[in-house]
This record gives sequence, C-alpha cells and structure tokens, in this order.
Amino acid sequence: MAAGVLDVLQAVLQKPWEVNYTRWQTTKYNWPISDFEWKGSASCQGRCDEKYNSQNKCHCNSKCSQYDNCCSDYEALCNAPAPGLSCQGRCGEKYNSQNKCHCNTKCGDHNNCCSDYTSLCGSSGGGDAGSDITDAEIKSMSEALYALDSNKPSASELIIDSQARVPNSETSSQNDLSPRPLFKFLDEASLFSKPSYAAFMALLDNYERNTGTTEDFTPQQLAEQDTFLKEAMSNTELGRELYAFLFTKGRYSSEEEFLHDLKMMWFGLYSRYAGKMDSSGFEHIFAGEIKGGKISGFHNWLQFYRLEKQGLIDYYSHSFDGPWTSYPDVLGMQFMWDGYFKQVGSSIIGCSPEFDLAVYSLCYITRPGKQCKLSLGGKPLVIQTYTWDKSSYGNGKKYIGSAFPATP
Repeated sequence: MAAGVLDVLQAVLQKPWEVNYTRWQTTKYNWPISDFEWKGSASCQGRCDEKYNSQNKCHCNSKCSQYDNCCSDYEALCNAPAPGLSCQGRCGEKYNSQNKCHCNTKCGDHNNCCSDYTSLCGSSGGGDAGSDITDAEIKSMSEALYALDSNKPSASELIIDSQARVPNSETSSQNDLSPRPLFKFLDEASLFSKPSYAAFMALLDNYERNTGTTEDFTPQQLAEQDTFLKEAMSNTELGRELYAFLFTKGRYSSEEEFLHDLKMMWFGLYSRYAGKMDSSGFEHIFAGEIKGGKISGFHNWLQFYRLEKQGLIDYYSHSFDGPWTSYPDVLGMQFMWDGYFKQVGSSIIGCSPEFDLAVYSLCYITRPGKQCKLSLGGKPLVIQTYTWDKSSYGNGKKYIGSAFPATP
C-alpha cells in the first residue's frame, strides 16, 4: 500500500473527526473527497462530551442543544434517558400513576410523554397524538396571535440600534463590537401603563439569578404571578384566542384548568442545582439565570431593556436578525450581564408580554421537547422547547425547561 494512503488511514484511525479532507485533497494527494469521505464527522460515535471545536460539522456536548447544532445521533448516543424515563419496551402500555413519564397515545394530551416516545413508539406524543394538532394548525394559530398583538410597540415607541453583526464562528469571542446600547428609545409611559406590561415587569425582580439558591416568594409575589396570567391571558383578545384554540382541541375543559396549568408549567419550582428549589420556566426564559459561571436562559427583550438601562448589561453584537421589517422581530445576541457572558441569546424583540407567553405556551403544549414551526406575517419562525424531566407536577406533567427562537 502506498505510504500516502497509510498516512491517511492512520490519521483516520487515531482522530477521524479531525481529518481535514479538503487539505488532503488539495495539497497532497488530490483525491476526490467522494472517494474518501469519513461520515463520522456528522456522528457522535466516540465523541460524547468532547470539547467544542468550531471545525466540526456538528457537536456532541451538553451545550449543543442550546445552540441547535447537535449531531443527529446525539440523543441516542450521548443523552439516552435514565432508567424509568425511557419508552424502551413500554410503547402502548396502560397508564400507571407511579411512572415518571408515559408511553401511550394519551401522553401527548397530558404533556407527560417520555423524551424518546416519538422515536420509539412512532407518534409525536406532544401534539400529534390524541387531539391531532397539526403543524398547519399551529402555524395558523401563530398568525392569529401575531395579528391580535395590539399591545406590541409601534416603530415610534421602540427604536433599537443593533450595530455589529458577527458570523456564527465568532459568537464566542467575547468582543464588544457595539459601542452603544441596543435600546435607543422605549416609550415607557405608553407601554408600561398597559396592564399586561405592568404585571410582567413586576415579576422580573422576584428572582435570585444564581442557581443553587432556593427561591422564596412572599404572598405578594405569588399574587403577582396570578395577576400576570390574568392580564396576559384572560384580559387580552390574544390570550382568549389561545385558550379557545386549545379548548376546541380538547387540551383543556375550562379556562380555570387552562390558567392553573399555565401557572404550574411556568411558575412551578424545580431544582437545577444542588437539590434546591431554585428555578422555573418563567425565571429561566424571561428573567434569566446564572449557572456554572454562565448565563442560562434569558430570552426576553423587556428584561434586556430593564437591565441595560440599569447599566447591568453590555450589548456586544448580534449573529442573527430575523426577516421582519416591523415588530415583533427576532435577534440572536451576544452580551455581558454583570460579569457573565451569553454567547447566543435569542429573543423575540418588540412583542407584548402576552404574545411572548402565548407563543411559547402554544409550542410547549403542542410540541414539548421539540421544534415548533410558526408563521408570523407570512415568515417562518421556529421555537425550540425543552421539557424538564427530573420532576413533574399534577398527573405527571412536565415543567418547562426552556423555550426560545431557534436561530441558524
């Protein structure tokens, strides 16, 4: 065998995912890539928990889900469910209240399917099972919510200055390329006097951002949660439209049940660190958290504005800007929050609090733990949702782990 062939084979056997085929082809052997292409660079075989490498086509560490760049077999090879949290050998089983998650055709209706239900049992569970909520219906509902968002700011009420845009390969560089704040102007007098805005803003200072610290709410703070849900869902046409849709699809039998479920899935506490009741879907997504020395969650524009105004956020750049020319829009941002960096924080910019809550709730209820395909003004938006699988509420329902706009 030729020495050159031996060199390549040895490199593949030692570190196959690091072989640069373009380099071999153009500078040494001039072999067509199609004749010698190792497919492992798109697989997690032997790569679970490897360090990030920008040259890889896809990734196999705990952060890849956050940035939507996992290899296709990441879940199967690196993130397999723990015993009791899998549908292996359980598809179609009868309901058992002792089980942590479920594997029958009704689990989607109750938002308590095991994470591998779809791949093992052949149905999507959270949305296509039971009530048959199709992608087309979800897109139609998102367009309805978009049209009904009468409380969103106008172009004169909100002005942003997005400044520097960086490629995805440079989002981790931590370079402050934007000398000015992201938010140039916001008409607080007009917007913050609206009941849903006032109720939302009242919630943002109720949380301890560091995971591992127990959240302890006063009676007033607990009442503020109820007030927000009432103002956002019961007292807006947008919220009532979402409830009517889910009611007709059999997800809820009354508005009371709907609001109670929203309160549990969004505000119910669970532990992200050290066994402390330190987190919730609302805190993670809307307020933001610090875990392991990094920003976790934080996908809300009003919280960004509030903290930037206080001098606690330094906007660096953005790596994604949605196709919308009016509000709401979507940005994928790089920023520093009081000493902690966020590599890509995606948010819907310039929507009302009720719209944010409604689209994330729509996606989580119908597509938990999956990508949810929306349409806003005729333009596509994908929301990625994640379930919290380590604890549950009610009849085995799962709390919201995360939800955010998936940016390329």
